[in-house]
Amino acid sequence: MVEQIRKNFSSDNVVPACPAVMSALMAANEGAAPAYGADAWTARLQQVAADVFQHAVQVFPVTTGTAANALALAAITPPYGAVLCDESAHIVQSECGAPDFYTGGARLLTIPSEDGRMDPAALSYVLDRHPASNVQDNLPTTLSLTQATEWGTVYDPARIADLTARARARGLAVHLDGARLANAIVHLGCTPAEATWKAGIDVLALGATKNGAMAAEAVIIFDPARAEQFARRRKRGGHGWSKQRFLSAQLLACLEDDLWLNNARQANAMAHRLAGGLFRHPGARLVYETQANEIFVMLPDRAIAHLRAAGFVFRDWPTPLGVEGTVVRLVTSYYTRVADVDAFLATLAEV
Repeated sequence: MVEQIRKNFSSDNVVPACPAVMSALMAANEGAAPAYGADAWTARLQQVAADVFQHAVQVFPVTTGTAANALALAAITPPYGAVLCDESAHIVQSECGAPDFYTGGARLLTIPSEDGRMDPAALSYVLDRHPASNVQDNLPTTLSLTQATEWGTVYDPARIADLTARARARGLAVHLDGARLANAIVHLGCTPAEATWKAGIDVLALGATKNGAMAAEAVIIFDPARAEQFARRRKRGGHGWSKQRFLSAQLLACLEDDLWLNNARQANAMAHRLAGGLFRHPGARLVYETQANEIFVMLPDRAIAHLRAAGFVFRDWPTPLGVEGTVVRLVTSYYTRVADVDAFLATLAEV
C-alpha cells in the first residue's frame, strides 16, 4: 500500500511527535514519581544537557517556546530595561507581549536587518543612541538573538561572538531564542557549545516541539548565578509542572543519541531539496537562501491557487521591504519525506 503524500508545509508545529519521544513518554508513564522536578528524569536531564553543551548548566523545562523566551528574558531584564532584538524576532512578532508582561514592562527595542540577522554595526549604533546615562530612557540591559532566524537564515558563530562582545562591553546579558537551534547547528556543522556559550550566550530558550517533541521546551542557563531564583520565577509564572517527568522525558529523548540533530538534519535536507526544485522553476523566486528548514519564496498567484487546490497547505507571509509579489512560507520537518517534496514540485510544474 502506497503511503499518502504529506501535503502540510505550513509549519513544523503541525506534525506528530516523533516515535522516540512517544516511546519515552510511555516509558515515563509507569508508577509513581516525585513531583515538581524532583524526579529521576529531570535529574538525568541536567547531566545530559551538561554533556551536550560541554558546560555546567541549569535546565528548566517548560511547555511552550513563548514561556521559555519570556521567562528567560525576565530573569535577565529589569522592568526599566530594554531588550534589543531584530525587528523580525519571534518575541516581537508572535508572542502577544509575553516578554513585556513577564519582565514587568521592559521595552523591546527592534533593530532592522536585511535577512533577520542583526548587523553588529547596527547594534553598536543603537546602543550609542540609548546611553546608560540617560535616566529618561529605558536602560539597554539585554540582547536577544534568534537562531535560526525568523527568515530561515543562520548566524555563524563568529557573528554571534561579535554581537555578544559588543553587548557585553556595554553590560548587557545575552538571550538566544533557539526554537530551531538544532537546524542551525546542523547547517553550521558546529557543536552546541560553539553555537551557544562559547559565542557569548548567557541564557538559551531551547526548542524541542518544532523538532519532534509533543510539548517541551527548556530554559538553559549557563551562569549559575542567573539560575538561583529561576525556579521561583517559573512557578510564579504558572509554568511549574507537577508531573515534570513528562517534560524531562521528552527533552531527554531529543538530546540523547543526537535525536534532536538527526531530526533537524532530515528537516534541513528536505528544505534544501525543495529549495533546489523551486530555484529551477521559472515562476519561483527565493527571497532568502535556504539555510535551515524554512523556505520563503515568491510564487505567481495562479501557482499558489493550483497548489492549494491540490491539497497542499502553506502560509502566506508578509512581503519584505523592497520585494514585490506574493511570498509564501514552506516549512519542512523530520516528518517530511522525499516523496512529499517531489509531489509538491511536480504539482507546481503543472502550472
